[in-house]
Amino acid sequence: MLYGQSREAELAAVPWPAAVKAAFLESQFALQHRHFVQVGTSGAWWIVCREQAGTVQPIGRLYLAEGVHTVTVVDICLLGAYQSQGLGTALLRQVMDEAALAGRSVGLHVAHGNPGALRLYLRLGFAVQEDIGSHLRMQWLPPMAGSALS
Repeated sequence: MLYGQSREAELAAVPWPAAVKAAFLESQFALQHRHFVQVGTSGAWWIVCREQAGTVQPIGRLYLAEGVHTVTVVDICLLGAYQSQGLGTALLRQVMDEAALAGRSVGLHVAHGNPGALRLYLRLGFAVQEDIGSHLRMQWLPPMAGSALS
């Protein structure tokens, strides 16, 4: 399961048997996905796949919530073997391009303990809006919106 693989490192130090970890991850994914669908969020979720030798393998996911003025990146995740290869950048640029066409900003949250993601977001032009304790709330403004607010 993609969600479980994305959290392997986080749970590596937890002294639970493999079956307990698997059940925990399965329930966490189900709760997260159900919440996204049930809150009536207008948005999308993408599964990022890689094809090799005729086999399609999921390697990441992206959850988006679309509002009138902002597209929010609810969750973006790539398996470790596919990180630092430009895939996250490409996904976010696609979101940013589509948001800009609609005159929307892009918002997201990044955990303090994720410096790699923070560097990526800053490099793409996201700015920190607020420190909310465990996370930073960040926003990217499309070029026209950014110049109008200056």
